[in-house]
Amino acid sequence: MTQARNPDIKDAAHRLIDELPDDATWDDVMYRIYVRQSVDAGLRDVEAGRVLEVSEVRRRFGLPE
Repeated sequence: MTQARNPDIKDAAHRLIDELPDDATWDDVMYRIYVRQSVDAGLRDVEAGRVLEVSEVRRRFGLPE
């Protein structure tokens, strides 16, 4: 997956805002954008192979399996 082109981002932002309730706040808008951006970044990481198995993360943080 490549990073979205500007027109795609603009369309996605319009859809995101259109889905908000009428009483949405600026914080609601910013949160939704943040979540969308984070998910997109995570998907790019997966496609690029930048992932770890859960067991490896647990080992690195000293957590039980």
